[in-house]
Amino acid sequence: MLTFYTNPLSRGRTVRWMLEELGRPYDTVVLEFGAAMKAPTYLAVNPMGKVPALVHGTEIVTEAAAICTYLADAFPEAALMPDRRGAFYRWMFFGAGPLEQAVINGSMGWEPAPEMTGRVGYGSMADVLATLSNHLAHNRYFCGEQFSAADVYVGSQIGWGLGFETLPATPELVAYWNRIKDRPALLRANALDDALARKEAGNEASG
Repeated sequence: MLTFYTNPLSRGRTVRWMLEELGRPYDTVVLEFGAAMKAPTYLAVNPMGKVPALVHGTEIVTEAAAICTYLADAFPEAALMPDRRGAFYRWMFFGAGPLEQAVINGSMGWEPAPEMTGRVGYGSMADVLATLSNHLAHNRYFCGEQFSAADVYVGSQIGWGLGFETLPATPELVAYWNRIKDRPALLRANALDDALARKEAGNEASG
């Protein structure tokens, strides 16, 4: 059995999409930010006290990129681990490293000075955007013609970045997001998380 720990306003939305792409049953445990995530019972699952986390039998996996990779490998029948493994690992790690770092730093108002870009793993936001845009201008998905878990993970970041304007809406990013944003699994995942978010908001209002 798969047990998924999440909050609908977290990176758990990416893992929810991945789980819906698998089409396998899973249990969902929703944790509120704060005390619930720092409780001893959950810290035994993820000592960081954050979501998402996944328990599969005796395996515990944290970090959205790792969870998506694990699920793609554990359930090959879903065809989310592509034949082009090199491309897959390249883009998963690019999403978890340079892309995430560039977006987070930018959202906090920090950009490395030109003379410092060589000391920063992602160089600059311009470097990250050029890398993404150039690749997606010549590939339907991150691993060529095959949709994979890399599109779930990095695609989620692109969709989030475009929606919250933490990534510029380059023609290549917009075209790529339009190719994947209406996947049935993503629509199901969003509906589930949106319903949970409304429920949590209602509970807070009544409390």
